[in-house]
Amino acid sequence: MPASGRTAGRGCSAEVHPLSTPEQTDGLLGPAAIRDLAQQLDLRPTKTLGQNFLHDANTIRRIVRTAELHPDDVVLEVGPGLGSLTLGLLPAAAAVTAVEIDPRLAARLPATVAERRPDLAGRLTVVEADALRVTDLPGPLPTALVANLPYNVAVPVLLHLLELLPSLRRALVLVQAEVAERLAAPPGSPAYGVPSVKAAWYGTARRAGNVGRRVFWPEPNVDSGLVALDRHDPPPGDRAATFAVVDAAFGMRRKGLRAALAGWAGSPAAAEARLRAAGIDPATRGERLSVADFARLAATAP
Repeated sequence: MPASGRTAGRGCSAEVHPLSTPEQTDGLLGPAAIRDLAQQLDLRPTKTLGQNFLHDANTIRRIVRTAELHPDDVVLEVGPGLGSLTLGLLPAAAAVTAVEIDPRLAARLPATVAERRPDLAGRLTVVEADALRVTDLPGPLPTALVANLPYNVAVPVLLHLLELLPSLRRALVLVQAEVAERLAAPPGSPAYGVPSVKAAWYGTARRAGNVGRRVFWPEPNVDSGLVALDRHDPPPGDRAATFAVVDAAFGMRRKGLRAALAGWAGSPAAAEARLRAAGIDPATRGERLSVADFARLAATAP
C-alpha cells in the first residue's frame, strides 16, 4: 500500500456485472467467485499493494467469530480487496467502512455486496484511499478494526489507525506470522521489539490463531497469523517522546541502554543519568523494558 496522495471520504459505486451462482448460502466468496471477479477486473495481484485475497469461507467465518463483534459495532476494514472479509463482516456489525487503495477494487466492492447480500448493502461505505494517509473517515466513528492487512505495511497502518481513531476499542488483524509474533511479544522475549512496545502503548495484544497459506489467492510464501488487541489507556507520558526512545533503544539492541541511548540523550553519561533518574539499570537492554518503563524514561529531564 504505497503512498498515493488520495484522501479519505470519496464514496464509490460501480456498474453491476453478475457473478456466477454464489457458492455459499450466506453470500461469501469462494474460489470460483474470486476467479470470476478477478477476470472481470483483469486483475493481476501485485506485491507492491500486498494483494493476497482470502477465498475460504470457513476462514472468513472464523475471523468474524474471533473478532467478537457486537451488533452496534462500526467496523473499519483496510484492504477489502475483492470483498471476501467484507461480506463476512456486514451481517455481524451495524456498519462497515472499507478503505481500499486500488481504484478498481474500491469501485467494484459496492456492486459485489449488492449482488451477493443486497439486504446488507446499505451498511457498507467504501473509501478509496491510502490507509497510511487517511486523516478522517465518513459516517460514524469506527469501534473495531478487522482487516487482512497488506503485509508490507501492516505495522505502520495499524499504529496510524490506532493513533488517529481513539474510538477503536478492539482490533483483529491478519498479518504475516512473524509480525504477529512481534506485535504480541511480551518484554524479555526474543520477538519483543519496536512493534511490540508501540502496540502496547495502545492496548494489550495477543495471538489469536494461525491461518494457512492455501486460503489466499495468490498463495503467499509466508505463514499468517491473527493478532487481537484490546485497547487500554496509554501510560502517563508523551507518545512521540516515548516512541523516540523506543526507536533509539532498539536501533542498537545488542548494546546496553547506556550505549544505545547515547545519541538520544546526547552522550553516554547523559543517557546513564536519565536511566538512573527513571530507576532503570543503565546496563539493561531495551528488550527488558515495558512501554511504561520507556514512557517514564522519556519523561526524565534532559
